[in-house]
Amino acid sequence: MIKIDSSIKPADLQKKLNIFWKLSGEKISSIEKTYDKSKGAPVFTIRGKYTSRGWTEWTQGFQYGSALLQFDATNNRKFLELGRQKTVKLMAPHLTHFGVHDHGFNNISTYGNLWRLMNEKQIPEQSWERAFYELALNVSGAVQARRWTRIPNGGFIHSFNGPHSLFADTIRSLRSLAVSHQLGHVLMEENDRKVSLLERLIQHALTTAKYAVYYGEGRDAFDVRGRVAHESIFNLNDGNYRCPNSQQGFSPFTTWTRGLAWIICGYAEQLEFIASLKEIELEPFGGRKKIEAIFRKVACATADFYIANTPTDGIPYWDTGAPGLSRLGDYLSRPADPFNDHEPVDSSAAAITAQGLLRLGHYLGKTKGQKYYQAGLTVLNTLLDEPYLSTKRNHQGLILHSIYHKPNGWDYIPQGRKIPCGESSMWGDYHAREVALYVQRLIEKKPYLKFRR
Repeated sequence: MIKIDSSIKPADLQKKLNIFWKLSGEKISSIEKTYDKSKGAPVFTIRGKYTSRGWTEWTQGFQYGSALLQFDATNNRKFLELGRQKTVKLMAPHLTHFGVHDHGFNNISTYGNLWRLMNEKQIPEQSWERAFYELALNVSGAVQARRWTRIPNGGFIHSFNGPHSLFADTIRSLRSLAVSHQLGHVLMEENDRKVSLLERLIQHALTTAKYAVYYGEGRDAFDVRGRVAHESIFNLNDGNYRCPNSQQGFSPFTTWTRGLAWIICGYAEQLEFIASLKEIELEPFGGRKKIEAIFRKVACATADFYIANTPTDGIPYWDTGAPGLSRLGDYLSRPADPFNDHEPVDSSAAAITAQGLLRLGHYLGKTKGQKYYQAGLTVLNTLLDEPYLSTKRNHQGLILHSIYHKPNGWDYIPQGRKIPCGESSMWGDYHAREVALYVQRLIEKKPYLKFRR
């Protein structure tokens, strides 16, 4: 399990963060200068160079959102202009993309970050520019909410696999519904029926909590508290749940660690969002007490599972039930080994989880949340150093040893190695920047980093 450093403080990471942001700027500039945009959005690296991989267009928001985070951290306006210009020029198709569950990834990372920067007065107030960002965010939230499957007593935003499929990942795309709701927007259905975006946000989160997450309560033979199923399958004839599944994990009955990471980070953020709402807004959906209790149950169970099932340095292997782990011996009692011959680690899951742990710890407060907060700092401290921090200038990735799709064999295996290692992903790099900015703001006593108002 993670060996939590209870003594580490955000300020202790300042020197590492300075190095991190310098490297980050160099990587962003290198990608912008050399990447062939005709190939689509960059997804992951091969031999240190970013390349594309067609599945869905879900990573472009991370590319240009990274430039905006770089500006936020360093005040270097060239990154602001890069992020702003590319958002205007290239991101519009993502606003009306009805075929994906990734609106929060693409549009909150770009239009959302620009809107946040204006709210924080880091960029000048321009009424037309604000209206442009807010229109984009309204559209994104409604389009994402329209991707809806009804089930008895609720529903969910279905994945690109089809209306029968609920992905754990989508919990973090709820940010698009949250912002759109805060802006006063609604989804307009047939016959001018108004659909509350907050209602769909809560229903999706409750459905995910019920079916994608396990609590050790005897649901099935593999019910371990905090375990997460990547995909949940429903019968569309009657809306009933049928079984767990996994697209990128080893099996439906093991835990793909990036799916686990999305849950930890997504519910921690949604707890913060729900806490910002007035009770009257939540009453139609059961009230604050009920909603927050379920969200806390999810967040704490999955965070505890991550801590217990991750090596001592906080970097997980790609799946907690991956078959080759048995050949690594007592792998949970020592730091992860990204260069082993049996199973890859996934640093991107660590980057996502680090932020979730920090947010959960902050939300719960010093007494109940200290374990999670210190675990988040511990994970980040590992990521900000080699062998995870990419220090070579000829490597365009920022955080090394990220995994995309192990079952499909999409990840690059270097010559002389037996498993994928040494490469980066656009989502891993973005989330490393996001958690680094989160901590940097704590150090500098700047406004708390949040996606919403």
